[in-house]
Amino acid sequence: MHKVNVPVAKEGIPFLGVSALATVVFALLQIKAAAILCLLLTGFILYFFRDPERIIPVGAGLITSPADGKVIDIQEEQQEPFFSTGRTRRISIFMNVFDCHVNRAPISGRVIDIKYREGRFLSANKKRAMAENERAAMLLEDEMGRKFTVVQVAGLIARRIVCWAEPGDLLKRGQRYGMIRFGSRLDVYLPLNTQVKVEKGQRVRAGQSVLGKMESA
Repeated sequence: MHKVNVPVAKEGIPFLGVSALATVVFALLQIKAAAILCLLLTGFILYFFRDPERIIPVGAGLITSPADGKVIDIQEEQQEPFFSTGRTRRISIFMNVFDCHVNRAPISGRVIDIKYREGRFLSANKKRAMAENERAAMLLEDEMGRKFTVVQVAGLIARRIVCWAEPGDLLKRGQRYGMIRFGSRLDVYLPLNTQVKVEKGQRVRAGQSVLGKMESA
């Protein structure tokens, strides 16, 4: 697993560098309007790529949110579509451009597999986005052999899915594992007997909000 910089995600550093340099250049040339615009852009980029620390809940069987955003759907599925792990319950979280876009592992477990699929860039809050958009699915297995799938889905503006995790990695609940740039969604596929602790329309925070709870045995 690659090292992640805090409190700004490393993927944002090139964008910050370019916008900050442009701000300085325009300021030295005394082109005030352009300098102010670039300064505002630098502030937005810094805000978008923020990577704050989170207090991770402690407790057996807890499943935390892998993303900041709004719960837009909770559905039972007859078959998990990426790794065919059987019947499952899907929780979909939509991230707008103002949400923190660093993604975190919902459970402690081993990365079994990662699948990337090319696709379209429809608005991530639309139902079709789940099936048609570019996405990266990660299969996790906890110490009891239970399987969980986390899917990063690109959106209308989001054109870059980043996954730092690799098969074989051991992730801890709340550990950073990737991000999606500029607005997107994240789908979590949980065992069917998960006790869901969130509702549609609820706001959640990555690594901190509890999505559900599994029985310890």
